[in-house]
Amino acid sequence: MAISDEIQQLRIDCGWDQTDTPAILAKSVFAEAGELLECFIQTEEAPDWDAVKSEVADVLMYAMSICIDQGWDAEEVIREKFADVRRRYL
Repeated sequence: MAISDEIQQLRIDCGWDQTDTPAILAKSVFAEAGELLECFIQTEEAPDWDAVKSEVADVLMYAMSICIDQGWDAEEVIREKFADVRRRYL
């Protein structure tokens, strides 16, 4: 099963597919990105890499949920961004 299918199935199982809106998902990406940043702010030493991994997963799952709801292929969205970055910076 593709990861996007697994994400969508989890959303269905939890009922989130019925309550998520693009704005809620975007705010969730922002909130989880903040939690990811906290992993690095709270310590002068190496971060808790398990916590970092967990927060990265949260960010990715919310971002992919936006793609799912918009009918976008996440890999294609990223490839389009690669092309944009190459145009601007290379």
